[in-house]
Amino acid sequence: MDTIDAKYEELKKFLRELGSAVVAFSAGVDSALLAKVAADVLGDRMLAVTVSAPFLPGRELNEAREFCSQYGIEHETVAFDAMGLEKFASNPPDRCYHCKRAIMETLLRVASDRGFSYVTEGSNVDDASDYRPGKTAIRELGIRSPLEEAGLTKSDIRELSRRIGLSTWDKPSFACLATRIPCGEKITAEKLKRVELAEQKLFEMGFSQFRVRAHGEVARIELVPEDFSRLLESDTAKTVSGYFSQIGFRYTAMDILGYRTGSMNKMRNI
Repeated sequence: MDTIDAKYEELKKFLRELGSAVVAFSAGVDSALLAKVAADVLGDRMLAVTVSAPFLPGRELNEAREFCSQYGIEHETVAFDAMGLEKFASNPPDRCYHCKRAIMETLLRVASDRGFSYVTEGSNVDDASDYRPGKTAIRELGIRSPLEEAGLTKSDIRELSRRIGLSTWDKPSFACLATRIPCGEKITAEKLKRVELAEQKLFEMGFSQFRVRAHGEVARIELVPEDFSRLLESDTAKTVSGYFSQIGFRYTAMDILGYRTGSMNKMRNI
């Protein structure tokens, strides 16, 4: 048995010992694997729950529903009033802590109302090395992280997802739309929608891994380096710039450092 198989067995054992669980499901690579394995192990003693909020693009919500339908996983969506949470809208450095705590408290209520013993979420071993204030809220509330507790890394999760045939195994990474707005700048539904529309346009044009960071009237596009030249082609640049202008960005720029997670983190204390 190789290392990944051993971790897979540990994951299944961990979930069996929980007995029943709600899975916080975003349709990303990590939570997709967790939901599928939990459904396999726990059957009707698990429920995948996706929060519906302005920071989650409609495309991701649709993919969450489609994934659960494809694999026969019981799934529900729960409305979450992120804009009514002052510590989210004001966008302080620890915004993620307050948002994650409120979300997980919502899921804990769902679990209690429906008779599930635990709430679980999809953090993995690699997440410990990134700035993730939301992890503090997860620990405080007793939320379980089965992938992390089974020792699975991001690469393990992708490989295991590929082995068991999940359609998400090579899905690009995604983070909530609030991460596109500089810390300290007020978050509004309008700003989130503008970013969602901008990223949806890039998605429809065939770009895979990207972020559109919003700096007031400026859209800063992060792409993987192999896509730089394509974006800079005259027709593509005009199409992107023209559309971005229509949705409210006066200027469109490409970040020469390219796509990277957490690029807004450096601005936390500015």
